[in-house]
Amino acid sequence: MPKYQWKHLNGLQVGAYAEYFVKMEFTMAGFQVFMPEVDDRGIDFIVRFGTGCWHEIQVKSVRTSSYIFLAKDKFALSPTLYAAIVILPEGRQPDLYLIPSLAWKQPGKFLVERTYEGLQSAPEWGINLSKRNMPLLEEYRFDTVVGKICQSSPPTASSAVDRKLWQAK
Repeated sequence: MPKYQWKHLNGLQVGAYAEYFVKMEFTMAGFQVFMPEVDDRGIDFIVRFGTGCWHEIQVKSVRTSSYIFLAKDKFALSPTLYAAIVILPEGRQPDLYLIPSLAWKQPGKFLVERTYEGLQSAPEWGINLSKRNMPLLEEYRFDTVVGKICQSSPPTASSAVDRKLWQAK
């Protein structure tokens, strides 16, 4: 079977693949990755670079342009909370983006806020991944955002690997 044939995976398999993919990308960038024992708060895992602060990561994956939502009761805006967005184009390797939750402080047509007042749906933050909005996603490429996190987090004194990665950033 050819590589990157996402259509053969069910929703749970796609979600699991995306979460492991993001964890490995953080690991390759020199981060420590920690998984919670229970996923009851909407956080898939926590990362830290060097002696810097902890960052909470919520992973979302899609195969095509669509709408992604993050429930406000599980995704409260914070300087240490990020949405990792994995796009799985058929026949190609994944595209990975990392959106700081504070980007939703100024929602618009791309990063949206839905309050659903008076309706059954719970309030949410959303991402409109239409073809027209895809260029707006570029500033959130994983390598770009991770580079900013690494620059603000000094390495541990005891870790030669962390020091080398930090100096290379």
